[in-house]
Amino acid sequence: MDIKICHIYPDAMNLYGDRGNITCMAQRLKWRGIGCTLTEMPVGSGEGFSDCDLFFIGGGQEFEQEVILKDFFATKAAGIRAAIDDGKTFLTVCGGYQMMGHYYQNAKGEKIDLLGAADLHTVCESRRMTGDYAFTVNTGAGETAVIAFENHPGRTYLGENAAALGKVIKGFGNNGQDGTEGVRHKNLFGTYGYGPLLPKNPALCDYILLTALERKYGSAELSPLEDNFENAAHDIMLDRLLRSK
Repeated sequence: MDIKICHIYPDAMNLYGDRGNITCMAQRLKWRGIGCTLTEMPVGSGEGFSDCDLFFIGGGQEFEQEVILKDFFATKAAGIRAAIDDGKTFLTVCGGYQMMGHYYQNAKGEKIDLLGAADLHTVCESRRMTGDYAFTVNTGAGETAVIAFENHPGRTYLGENAAALGKVIKGFGNNGQDGTEGVRHKNLFGTYGYGPLLPKNPALCDYILLTALERKYGSAELSPLEDNFENAAHDIMLDRLLRSK
C-alpha cells in the first residue's frame, strides 16, 4: 500500500510553513509502514495528475496568485478539475482554496476568473481577518476541533452546491459572518487554516490521508498512532483560544 503526494506550486504558494503539511502526511504514513512518494509540480509543469493520489496547494498573497494564473490555466487547471471530478484528494489552503472557486474580486473591484471546481467565490475587503481560530470538522468518526491560523482579506461565500468543511468555533473562517469554514467538495478540502494545519491536527491529517487511500484501494484502515504529545499541544492551544476574548 502506498500513496503518491504532489505539491503544486511548492515555491510560489508556500506561506506560513505550508510545506509542513506535506512533511506531516509523509511521516504519518511512514510510521504506519505505508509507502509515500513525494513529487512537485512547479510553474511550467502540468504532468502527473493521473499518477498521483493526493495533491496539495498552499497559500499565496494576491500578487502571487495573479502572477501564476497564466501558468495555472495553461498547464494545470484542466488536470486539477479532472482529478477532483475523479475523486482524487486535494488539500488547498487560503490562496489555493480561493483558486478552486468561480472568481476572486480584488481590491480594485475586478473579477478574476478562477477554476470553478467548487461552487464558491471570494471578495477582497480592506480589513484582514487574522489570528488563531478554531472550527469543527466531521471526520466520519465524529466531530473534531481543528486549530489553525488565518490571515486573509478575502471573504469567501459558498454557493448552494457547496458544503462547508466545518463550523467556526472561534475566529472568522470563510467570511466572518455565516459561521462557515472552508469547503468540502467530493475529496477536495479547502480551508483558510495556515500554521501549517496538519501537524497541529493529527485527526484531520489522518482523515485526509484515509480519503486518498480509500479512493485508491476501495477500502483502507489507518492503525492508531501514539499522538499523546500532538493531542496535548492541540488541547492546550484550543483551551487558550477559547479562553481568549
